[in-house]
Amino acid sequence: MPAASTPRPARPPALLLLLLLAAGGSAAAAAAAAGGQARGGPLPPPAAPVAIMGLMPLSEAAEEGAIGRGVLPAMQLALEQILREALLSPYALDLRYYDTECDNAKGLKAFYDAIKYGPTHLMVFGGVCTTVTSIIAESLIGWNLVQLSFAATTPELADKKKYPYFFRTVPSDNAVNPAILKLLKHYQWKRVGTLTQDIRRFSEVRNDLTGVLYGEDIEISDTESFSNDPCTSVRKLKGNDVRIILGQFNEEMAAKVFCCAYNENMYGSKYQWIIPGWYQSYWWEQVIPKLNTSHCLSRDLLKAMEGYIGVDFEPLSSKAIKTISGKTPQQYENEYNERRGTVESSKFHGFAYDGIWVIAKTLQRAMKYLNATNKNQKIEDFNYTNKELGKIFLDAMNETNFFGVTGQVVFRNGERMGTIKFTQFQDRREVKVGEYNAVADTLEIVNNSIKFQGLEPPKDRTIIQSQLRKISLPLYSILSALTILGMIMASAFLFFNIRNRNQKLIKMSSPYMNNLIILGGMLSYASIFLFGLDGSFVSEKTFETLCTVRTWILTVGYTTAFGAMFAKTWRVHAIFKNVKMKKKIIKDQKLLVIVGGMLLIDLCILICWQVVDPLRRTEENYNMEPDPAGRDISILPILEHCENTHMTIWLGIVYAYKGLLMLFGCFLAWETRNVSIPALNDSKYIGMSVYNVGIMCIIGAAVSFLTRDQPNVQFCIVALVIIFCSTITLCLVFVPKLITLRTNPDAATRNRGLQFTQNQKKDDSKTSTSVTSVNQTTTTRLEGLQSENHELRMKITELDKSLEEVTMQLQDTPEKTTYIRQNHYQELNDILSIGNFTENKDIEKAVLKNHLDQNPQAPWNTTEPSRTGKDFIEDINSPEHIQRRLSLQLPILHHAYLPSIGGIDASCASPCVSPNSSPRHRHMPPSFRVMVSGL
Repeated sequence: MPAASTPRPARPPALLLLLLLAAGGSAAAAAAAAGGQARGGPLPPPAAPVAIMGLMPLSEAAEEGAIGRGVLPAMQLALEQILREALLSPYALDLRYYDTECDNAKGLKAFYDAIKYGPTHLMVFGGVCTTVTSIIAESLIGWNLVQLSFAATTPELADKKKYPYFFRTVPSDNAVNPAILKLLKHYQWKRVGTLTQDIRRFSEVRNDLTGVLYGEDIEISDTESFSNDPCTSVRKLKGNDVRIILGQFNEEMAAKVFCCAYNENMYGSKYQWIIPGWYQSYWWEQVIPKLNTSHCLSRDLLKAMEGYIGVDFEPLSSKAIKTISGKTPQQYENEYNERRGTVESSKFHGFAYDGIWVIAKTLQRAMKYLNATNKNQKIEDFNYTNKELGKIFLDAMNETNFFGVTGQVVFRNGERMGTIKFTQFQDRREVKVGEYNAVADTLEIVNNSIKFQGLEPPKDRTIIQSQLRKISLPLYSILSALTILGMIMASAFLFFNIRNRNQKLIKMSSPYMNNLIILGGMLSYASIFLFGLDGSFVSEKTFETLCTVRTWILTVGYTTAFGAMFAKTWRVHAIFKNVKMKKKIIKDQKLLVIVGGMLLIDLCILICWQVVDPLRRTEENYNMEPDPAGRDISILPILEHCENTHMTIWLGIVYAYKGLLMLFGCFLAWETRNVSIPALNDSKYIGMSVYNVGIMCIIGAAVSFLTRDQPNVQFCIVALVIIFCSTITLCLVFVPKLITLRTNPDAATRNRGLQFTQNQKKDDSKTSTSVTSVNQTTTTRLEGLQSENHELRMKITELDKSLEEVTMQLQDTPEKTTYIRQNHYQELNDILSIGNFTENKDIEKAVLKNHLDQNPQAPWNTTEPSRTGKDFIEDINSPEHIQRRLSLQLPILHHAYLPSIGGIDASCASPCVSPNSSPRHRHMPPSFRVMVSGL
């Protein structure tokens, strides 16, 4: 029946009991008396006492004395129950206590005093302080004594070569390492780091953990240790991307560690801290006042601590199963709390309770063994030199196996195979979340009570998920639609050019070259489809092929379009800038040869590029990025590129060639800027095209290089640049022709510079270009005009000779001044009006021919027979002769000098007197300016 259900029994004063125990007295009588009073029944019959040496700190002088005082009620309960059940009948355990005070000297003195002055002790029970316990345990082999500890957890005592007679009911600090291994496997953490305080106890645990993890496919990526300041070690762990940290340090250092973790942002959903769980309850409340608040506030510490997992042995079993004493662990705990009263509880009380039962069961097995072997020995026959009984006690303790209040009590090489518990810091309190059974090697998580900061357990490393950066399908669709529209526009221009190829305007603009310009634009458009195909659409091998194909298409398309445009401009330049009178006919076949030469250079470069250093598919890794979905992974962007070993050199060659081609086009456009036939002169549009293409290519190349890590942006820029350049080039070439053909087709084929204007001056050093049709259909007409022009020049030469003869004759005759009649002046004005030429050559020739017919020439060396002497002189100076001379001189001057100097100023007045001297002639203009250009 549980003690909690009965009235609380009277007990001997606690102070008297402690004084008795501290004096080294026997606890058997006190236990019997207390037990008898507690149970309210008669005392058992007297039994022969069997002495057990109890070594532990009890006084308040030592901090660990609280442990000894806290376990005394548990040991008393065990002694009473063993005595009541007569487990060792006819013997009774006589546990004698000796205070070690956790001092090496005092502990050894107490041990040797017990051996020398006390009864023969069959075993030693106790050992709390590491140093005292290790010294005594090492000397036990000389006394054939078996020691059982309930509180010594130091891994040092696990060395069976050094401590062969040492056992303990409490698991050692190393016992948590198999539990940690099981937890790591449960959450599939295969990469960890350790952070250890430079103390032997923690270093031994760390070393044992390394051995446990070795061969279990778990990597210890970094091992850090510190003495006072853990921040440097924490920073190194973060630098090595350690996400699961196994710590070994005390409470005070734990606070510093978590402060450093907060400052380094090593907490939260990406990190998991696993530290010792044997700290005192609410340990953080004791260390927070000691923190340097300038570096870490209490709220920062608690924030960094949130979610840490503590690992420690289970002080009491959580299973509601009856133990060897017939009570469940929960019933025992209630009795213990009732028995201890105001004495501070110790977490080792369950191990002390089970330890008394271990000793009793060991002696029971030894008694059975001695009875079975008929050796005529009894357990009370043991002495410190009796190795045989000492060995029997040792073997009997190794066979211990029962279920106690702390779980299954089993020893393996003297080490307790106990239960390890896991606790987690949740909302400022520690919550048990699981336990590990070392005997069964099983891990049990309590109702999935572990709470992680993220949606899932932290990863043991930065999980790098490679992600191929792909071109967005909607973006590719939009740009493809724009490209298709551009190709439809180019097809419309091609249809327009072919349909109107016989129109004079289209003929003069070289329709074959126009077709090549359209073809080049369509090839450039087509390359956009290939630039948008990446690993999401095609395989790696196909992508490598596309690298080459799209480069060839774009290069050939560019050269075809601009090569044809520049070839047309070169023909205009060759015709109008040739100073020779006879123009050379340049047919379209020659222009095709020029464009073919440009393409041949492209092919040579591309073939050499492909043979020597072909383009390959390469992958480039960029800086890791957080997962957009918030998962504990990092995205490693991988981009596909078309590259080769000497990419810079090959691009430099291509850019240099294309740049020279652009400069050559700019030069031709500038040279032909004054050609005023719209059907021939595309210099303005070529200049605009070159300007736009050049600017867009420079901007596009720069931005494309800067956005290499953003394929969507890069593809968008490249595609838009190609679309813009191709569209603007085609529109500048064909839209003006289309508009002109719709509005005024004849105006484009006429020379707008062939006109006579008054009051327009030009320098004599400049010459006007001849207007010549470059189409093959006008070749015959051009040759006829040139032949007719040659005949007129021969006539002018003959007239010059005649004029020279007349002039020589006039030098020997006095000039006679007379007035010219009004009708003579009017006829002279009609003659001079011949200078107002029109652009039609046939009209000019007709006017000149008509004038010559109306003024026939008579032989100057013949005279009438009836005329002699003075009459002859008077006839020469007569108005009729003056009019005749002027009619000859003016056309001669006009046709002889204008072609060579581009135009003259011919001032005409009366050949005898100034027109201003006679009022009769003041109505006439003082001068006549004739400007003939472009004959």
